[in-house]
Amino acid sequence: MDQALRPLLSKCLANGWRVVIRGREAAEIQQLDDDLWQGPAEEFLPHGLAGAAQEADQPVLLALEGHEAPHDCLMCIGGSAVTADEVLSSKRVCILFQDDNGQHMQNARAQWKSLTEAGIAAKYWSQAQGNWALQAEKEASNA
Repeated sequence: MDQALRPLLSKCLANGWRVVIRGREAAEIQQLDDDLWQGPAEEFLPHGLAGAAQEADQPVLLALEGHEAPHDCLMCIGGSAVTADEVLSSKRVCILFQDDNGQHMQNARAQWKSLTEAGIAAKYWSQAQGNWALQAEKEASNA
């Protein structure tokens, strides 16, 4: 996950976007926080945990489901949910999952179905071969 997340976060920050990374489990959020702190110094990504001091100043905020925070980009990990309204109010939404985790894949498929049935445009990108490749795309519709 970290290998996919770092380049995506770097691109968001280069655009001047505020990012919220949403997870379902505190342990997963804490592990991500640790991973981001322990990365190479030249790839450091400024971030913080929801509920901590200066939360509003963090360009990347790690939060659990249910914690609302202003953002330009919402990244959902670990099967965390996203609604059509959240997609419409964001510049970008990414649903990140590991393809070797069956439950997370099922959640991602269910989210794809729910969002596209609500008329939301969606793209499925995979990094299975090492480089990002577009696997599927659905245009927005008037649902």
